[in-house]
Amino acid sequence: MSRDKHLETSKSEIMGSSGKRLRSKSTTVLSPLLLLLLLQIHQTLTLATNETSPKVPALIVFGDSVVDPGNNNAIITTTRCNFPPYGKDFVGHRATGRFSNGKTPSDLFASQLGIKEYLPAYLGTKLSPEELLTGVSFASGGCGYDPQTALLVSALNMTDQLNLFKEYKEKVKIIAGEEKAVDIITKSIYFIATGTDDIANTYFTAQIRKLEYDLPSYIKYLVQQASSFYQELYKSGARKIVILGAPPIGCVPSQRTLAGGIERDCVPLYNEAAMMLNKELAMEIQRLNSTLPGSMLLYIDTYTPLLDMISRPSAYGFKVSSKGCCGTGTFEVTLTCNSWTTNICDDVSEYLFWDTYHPTERAYQILMTKMQQKYGSYFN
Repeated sequence: MSRDKHLETSKSEIMGSSGKRLRSKSTTVLSPLLLLLLLQIHQTLTLATNETSPKVPALIVFGDSVVDPGNNNAIITTTRCNFPPYGKDFVGHRATGRFSNGKTPSDLFASQLGIKEYLPAYLGTKLSPEELLTGVSFASGGCGYDPQTALLVSALNMTDQLNLFKEYKEKVKIIAGEEKAVDIITKSIYFIATGTDDIANTYFTAQIRKLEYDLPSYIKYLVQQASSFYQELYKSGARKIVILGAPPIGCVPSQRTLAGGIERDCVPLYNEAAMMLNKELAMEIQRLNSTLPGSMLLYIDTYTPLLDMISRPSAYGFKVSSKGCCGTGTFEVTLTCNSWTTNICDDVSEYLFWDTYHPTERAYQILMTKMQQKYGSYFN
């Protein structure tokens, strides 16, 4: 029996429903001094628990492969990585479905907030009540703000993820009770990382949306979709929402291979598209902050720090920033990055990218440390 439970039992044995001390031939009456001591112990234990609990009760994540810890394992899609060499540097060297050699930004963020070391996937895992109450990720590799992006690879789109969140809320209510559940939902931090696949895959590579939109029009469409998602999330109880901007897409190894010419240079047009999206997203987020009562939406610039890391790898202790560690580093990602047909680099710490699309854990650590240094006061 826990100490709190024991104290509660002792108090219930001592006090009746009216609050008066019970007296019977079979009941031993405690002295007022002993009763006061018991109550002081209970208050001290409660205070200690509150002081050691994180200020943010939970981290709840939406997005694409950058923050998918394994949801795609539970759905039928080719965009998955629950096999070696993925997870090479994760605890137990396990390929959990994280699109990296180790931890992802959502894991690192949860750790920074003092919540837990690893943020689990909502799907395909058996989660304890404690795991549910402290947050999960609904992210699905291959999705974007554009529903068509997820459709291309049979991933969960953002609406699917939002529906899973609504299901999750009901579970939290059952575990914690309605009042506590509302407190958790409103005080949690919501972390969103998506949009890269919309530009890289749907618009430039598959060119599906090029038939309907020129680039500026498509960017506006993405921002409209993003804004609708943020507002639906707000209606569902979210207040603190952290949104990662798009990275320098044209400098990601896979895009250099596809459109960077024989020298595999960065692709200026792709980077311009990312900057356009980031500018419009930041403006929309600012507008929403002024129109949604009690909202605290925060735009995070990942473009600038990641471009600096790619342009000056040695300043961060990297030797290679134009290729991934897996295979040749020019095209291997998800199914083509596997231990049966490809090898990996000798020293992953020298590489900024793990495969041709996703950074290494070490690169993520640098980015998340920069984010914490710049925006830490917001998170607390």
